[in-house]
Amino acid sequence: MPRMWLRGAALALLLLGGWTAVPVGSGPGPAVGQVTKLPVPRFVSLRTNEVNFRAGPGFQYPVNWVYERDGLPVEIIGEFDVWRHVVAPDGGTGWVHMATIRARRTFFITAQQAVLRHSPAPDAAPVAYLQGGVTGTLISCDRSSDFCKASAGRYTGYLAREDFWGAFPGETFK
Repeated sequence: MPRMWLRGAALALLLLGGWTAVPVGSGPGPAVGQVTKLPVPRFVSLRTNEVNFRAGPGFQYPVNWVYERDGLPVEIIGEFDVWRHVVAPDGGTGWVHMATIRARRTFFITAQQAVLRHSPAPDAAPVAYLQGGVTGTLISCDRSSDFCKASAGRYTGYLAREDFWGAFPGETFK
């Protein structure tokens, strides 16, 4: 009986206090995944057009969200066996099977409109204009730059870090 009361009290506190999404990490690591030994948090992308975000790490847990966006970047914030705890750009969290994600780095435009530029400078010539919600591939980011090299469709250029989700501030990768 006390256990049921405690569970009910915890649920009431969550509902009264307001439910918030897990905060987005500040950079790759500093933790290391118990299974993969890779940095946690880290970014990966969805592998298919239908990925179930579950309430826990297993098929026995209910599906809370279904994301229908191949290539959507997600942030891994935890690992358990073949399951990865992830955060999506909209703040949705859940557990996904490792077969539904891939290491490919992608971006999601969070600005109303972002400019893909010819070089990594705010005054560089535009290559393309990307509307909010557009996704594409991240090619590289340099710690010392406010821009990352990216491609969307047949266009390649540089995106301002402030205009997309999918890379940590000051993160470097190639």
